[in-house]
Amino acid sequence: MIDNLILGFGVAFSLSTLTWCFMGVSIGMFIGVLPGVGPLAAISMLLPLTYYTTPTNALVMLSGIYYGAQYGGSVASILLRLPGTASSAVVCLDGYEMTRNGRAGAALFLSAVASFIGGSIGILLMSAFAPSLAEFALQFGSQEYFMLMTLGLVAASTLSEGSAVKGLAMVVLGLALGIVGLDTISGTMRFTYGNMELVDGISLVASAMGLFGLSEILANIGKGERGSPLAQKISLRSMIPTGREMRDSVPAIWRGSAIGSFFGALPGTGSTVASFFSYATERKVARNRAQMGQGAVEGVAGPEAANNAAAQTAFIPTLTLGVPGDAVMALMLGAMIVHGIQPGPGLLNDTPEVFWGLIASFWIGNLLLVIFNIPLIGIWVSLLRIPYKLLYPGIIVLIVIGTYSVHLSVFDIYQLLGFGVLGYVLRILKFPTAPLVLGIVLGPMIEENFRRSLMLASGDYLTFVTRPISAGLLLATVAIVASQMIGPVKRWRRAL
Repeated sequence: MIDNLILGFGVAFSLSTLTWCFMGVSIGMFIGVLPGVGPLAAISMLLPLTYYTTPTNALVMLSGIYYGAQYGGSVASILLRLPGTASSAVVCLDGYEMTRNGRAGAALFLSAVASFIGGSIGILLMSAFAPSLAEFALQFGSQEYFMLMTLGLVAASTLSEGSAVKGLAMVVLGLALGIVGLDTISGTMRFTYGNMELVDGISLVASAMGLFGLSEILANIGKGERGSPLAQKISLRSMIPTGREMRDSVPAIWRGSAIGSFFGALPGTGSTVASFFSYATERKVARNRAQMGQGAVEGVAGPEAANNAAAQTAFIPTLTLGVPGDAVMALMLGAMIVHGIQPGPGLLNDTPEVFWGLIASFWIGNLLLVIFNIPLIGIWVSLLRIPYKLLYPGIIVLIVIGTYSVHLSVFDIYQLLGFGVLGYVLRILKFPTAPLVLGIVLGPMIEENFRRSLMLASGDYLTFVTRPISAGLLLATVAIVASQMIGPVKRWRRAL
């Protein structure tokens, strides 16, 4: 591995590769800060630009856009409760509360550090165990994916404070919205009511932007200007987390890195699922789990580490198996094919300079992002001193442009408005919105894998317990449900 990394850094430290890496992470970070645009749109627009450079430089720039956007996506989430990317939506819960508590600088600093550590761990795992991890990922069939998604849905009901029944209701609503559109197995349209705009399903970007961003604007209209804690100038001292914040965030970063590395290596899951799982885990095991949702540092550090670890290990199935995990990885796969690189098991042997040059550029790009992000914290926080009457119209314009740019569809803007009103109503009724978003994300996955599993097993439901990994995930799900029932049962027995 050391010899391979020496080869990779020899490629990555060339002037041309460094230039393309710098360009990619800079564009990615800026795209991440803009709400709703996301790396997919940026890579799609800039892909033709890479036709005029070497394959390694092309992949380095496109990859930099991808993981750079993961860094930048948390900025608007923390400062404005406006997720820059779908994977940073869950950071809104505690990141924005830290901003309201006057800890915006510390939240952004922890986000940058957690992102760097999570990304570095993901890169290290990819360098050392890429073939082994790819082989392990191949052991996941539809049964394992179904049980994994089920575990996620059970954990989703614990994403926010309040009634577990309300959290479960939001999960169910998310599942119902997630199955709208074209049935991938039978090819029939469901719940579209003749509207062809719904064939592709509910827009994840529109739902996240509406539920978190637009609803926040609607909730604050008419409340006047923000209080002094948000408008204070941020000094370098205020950016540094306290000793307690650092101690509380370190375990969350390690847990988030492990979760993100695992989910990133699985095709079809990615950063969004990883960050939500990390947050659900912190709500169970964090030292300050009672303060989760009220500005706990674990709610920022854990998901951010998972987000960026998953962004790095997502390249494992794409590079070693030729299996893209999501739409962004599919674009990366297309870029490789355009440049004459055949992804798959032979990539490490046929073109080692491309594979290891790309790995080395990840280290350099992550270091550049930390160097960029920390000095820019004061500039990002200065956005909070802009008066509402000027800030809100600008935010709304960015939300609308970002939502429209995904599918170039005016209907997505109507979805944005609908989810904004829904999010506002849910805030009034004190229903959590994070489980709703995760239900929309996981709904199509869980249905598709459940039906495929039964088709492969000729309708035998025992297929979910006869496979070791699937059975283990089932036991974990049952354990979570049982742990949730212990408290109510004890209270019921005391009441007798």
